[in-house]
Amino acid sequence: MEPRPPAWPLLCLLLLCQSSCAGVGAQTYPDFKLQQPQSSEVVIKGDTLTLNCTASGSGPVGAVKWVKGSGSDNQTVYEQKGSFPRVMRAVPDPSNDFTIRISNVSLEDAGTYYCVKLRKGIVDTVVFRKGGGTEVSVYARPSVPVVSGPSHRAVPGQSVPFTCSAKEFSPRDIQVKWLKNSTPVRAEPPHITPELSNSSYRMSSTLQVKLSEDDVRSELTCEVQHRTLAAPLRKTYALHQALRVPPSVSVVAAPSGAVEVNKTVNFTCRVQGFYPGAVNVSWLENGTEMNTRSSTQPTETSRGLFELNSTVTVQAGEEKSGFKFTCLVVHEDQEPISGTGILRVTPPALRESNEGLIGDSKSLIYVAVGVVCTVLALLVIAILYLIRTKQSKGKSSPSARLHEPEKSSGTTTTQESDPNNMTYADLNFAKEKRKSVRRVIELSQQSEYACIQGSNSSSSQPASSSDNLTYADLDMVHLSKAPRRPPPCPEESSSEYASVQIQRQ
Repeated sequence: MEPRPPAWPLLCLLLLCQSSCAGVGAQTYPDFKLQQPQSSEVVIKGDTLTLNCTASGSGPVGAVKWVKGSGSDNQTVYEQKGSFPRVMRAVPDPSNDFTIRISNVSLEDAGTYYCVKLRKGIVDTVVFRKGGGTEVSVYARPSVPVVSGPSHRAVPGQSVPFTCSAKEFSPRDIQVKWLKNSTPVRAEPPHITPELSNSSYRMSSTLQVKLSEDDVRSELTCEVQHRTLAAPLRKTYALHQALRVPPSVSVVAAPSGAVEVNKTVNFTCRVQGFYPGAVNVSWLENGTEMNTRSSTQPTETSRGLFELNSTVTVQAGEEKSGFKFTCLVVHEDQEPISGTGILRVTPPALRESNEGLIGDSKSLIYVAVGVVCTVLALLVIAILYLIRTKQSKGKSSPSARLHEPEKSSGTTTTQESDPNNMTYADLNFAKEKRKSVRRVIELSQQSEYACIQGSNSSSSQPASSSDNLTYADLDMVHLSKAPRRPPPCPEESSSEYASVQIQRQ
C-alpha cells in the first residue's frame, strides 16, 4: 500500500488561487460604481430617515447591504436576508437602487451609515465596494414645557417661585422666555443637564413673582425655543392657583344703636374681597355657637374676588343688653377671622325719662314760639298805632301859632300862684265861619293851656281853605297863670275855641 502525499500542499495551492483569482476578478469589473450621495443628514427624533444608494455597471456576484460604523464592530442595518422591522427598501427588488428608509428614528440611531457591495468567494463573502458613508445626526424636540408653582397658596405681597422645565431635547442649546400677561419678564438663564443616556438634555428655569390682589386674573407663560421647532412651545400658568386673598370681616346691626325691649335686631356679617370663593361662616352669642343663621352664596366681583353676607336675627331682651354677637370666618383652612357686634337695649325707665325730656322739650318749643308770635303781634300793633297817630295829626283842628314876646328888661309881670301850674289865654279875633271844636286835648300836670276865641265878622264869605281852618298869630302876649278851670265852652254866636297844649320848659 503506497503512502498518501501530504494535504498541506493542496491547501496552500487553494489559498494562493483564491488570492490570485480575487485580484483577477477585481480587475475585470472596471465600470462598476457604487454611489452614496449624502455626506450628512439631520433627522428629528420620531421622523423617518432616508439613506440613498445606487449601483451602476456590471459587478461580481454578491448582495448589497447597509452597515452602521466602520471596522470590526460595525452593525448591519439592512440586508436582503434577515428581518429589520424599522427598515425597508425604498424601491422593490430587483433594481440597482438600494435606498432604504428607517422609520421612527431614535437618538440611538445617530452615526455613520455605509452602503456596501459584497462579492461571493469560494469560502466566504467579502466586501467588494463600499460607499463614501452618510453621517446621520438625530435631533430631539423638547417636550412640552411644564410650569409649576408653590406647593401652598401665598397671600398678596409674598414673593414665590415658579419653575418651567422641559426634557429629552437635543442638541443642548435652548432658549427660555417668561411672560406675565403677555409682557416679558426677566428671569435667570436656564439650567441645562444631560439625560441619563447622555444623548439628550433637560432644562429648568425659575422665576420669582411678587403676588398682588390683581393677580387673580393674571397669567404666567413659559416660552421655549429650539432649533427643532418651527414655532416656540408655550405653557401658561394661572396665578390664581397660587394666590389666596384673605377676607375682610365686619358686623353691622340694623337698626343701629339702642333698641326697645322685644324689638328684633339683624346682625349682618359682611365678608368681602376674598379668593378663592370657599369660606365657612359661623356665629357666636357671647362665645356660644348659634344655630340660627342665614348666609348667601359668594358672588364674584368685577376684580375677580368674592364677597358674601351672613345674617342672624336676635330679639332684644333686657337680659341680653351688652351681648356680643361674633361672626367667625374660616378661609382656606387658615386661622378664623372675626367681627363682633354688640346688642344695646334701652331700659323702660330710661325710655320713659327720655320721652318726658322729649315732651318738655316740645313744650318749651311751643312756649318760645308763642312768645315770639306775641312780640311780633305787639310790634305790628305799635307800628299801626304810630301810623294812625301821624295820620290823625295831619287832620287836626284849626291851629294857632304862638310867638313868645321878647322879654323887656324894664317890665315885670306879676303872676298869681297856681297850684295846678296851668296858664290860660283868651284870644278874640274875627270870625269867618262858625265851626265846631275839632279836638280837645286833655290837660295834664305841668302843661299850659290856651283858649282861642274868634269874634263875629260882618262879612259872610266862605273860607278859602278846604279844611276851613282858622289861623291866629299871637305876638307879644303874656300868658297869665290862673287857677285851674274847666275848658271854656264855645259861644254860640260870637266865638270859636282852639286848644293848644304847650310843653313847659
